Amino acid sequence: MRSHDKKGIIMGNLLKGKKGIIFGALNEQSIAWKVAERAVEEGAEIVLTNAPAALRFGSINELATKCNTIVVPADATKVEDLEALIDKAMEHFGGKFDFILHSIGMSPNLRKGLTYENLNYEYLNKTLDISAISFHKVIKAAYDKDALNEWGSIVALTYLAAQRTVCGYDDMADAKALLESIARSFGYVYGRERKVRINTISQSPTLTTAGSGVAGLSKLLEYAEKMSPLGNGSAEECADYVLTLFSDYTRKVTMQNLYHDGGFSSIVMSPELMEVFEKGIESEK
Repeated sequence: MRSHDKKGIIMGNLLKGKKGIIFGALNEQSIAWKVAERAVEEGAEIVLTNAPAALRFGSINELATKCNTIVVPADATKVEDLEALIDKAMEHFGGKFDFILHSIGMSPNLRKGLTYENLNYEYLNKTLDISAISFHKVIKAAYDKDALNEWGSIVALTYLAAQRTVCGYDDMADAKALLESIARSFGYVYGRERKVRINTISQSPTLTTAGSGVAGLSKLLEYAEKMSPLGNGSAEECADYVLTLFSDYTRKVTMQNLYHDGGFSSIVMSPELMEVFEKGIESEK
């Protein structure tokens, strides 16, 4: 039986019978958290995972209780952890599963306040490993174990800074560019050989724990809201979009970077921002 949420969206069986792994649900601000909640509402079974360190200061166990599932600690930069995760997920599900969400990102350089021209290269390597190369490792672990059913779906979250310069995003932009490239390259192999699709979603700036490390995030949110004809996409709305890519309605969508940003990525200047700019020019005269 279907029901309606507060926005009038029909909730029902979009993912009925599907099973999958959700990476990166830290707290209620997390997009991954919203995806987990919505996936279960739409009939899916899930397994939750995050790095052991993140589990200590997050509240993922509350989410696991709500979603009637298990939490499997796994460092996404360690192949052995990912292999063990895949094994435990398949044991929990009783076989293969259907989807994976990669929602992982962290930059030691941003956390330390190091600007792009002053990057610590050891930190940069960690940024790339955690935020992008981990995506390749996750996919390969599933690929090697033939863990996903035909027409399965793998989705990772990215941001416009992979394509355009966004001041303050710095080496995370490099990581997101690599992440998107991995989706295309592995998407070709996995699609050709196993009929599994891989996509990235380029989300609006979103106030999450990870996003809070970006300098000037509140101003960026306000700017994007004024620029976007439909306004910023919320974490909840992004979760709904992710679910469409997990569903059977998008079987032929793969190797794509899909924008969920209210139109922001296609806008150069909006009337609202032009008005603000003109007022600023007038005040300087």
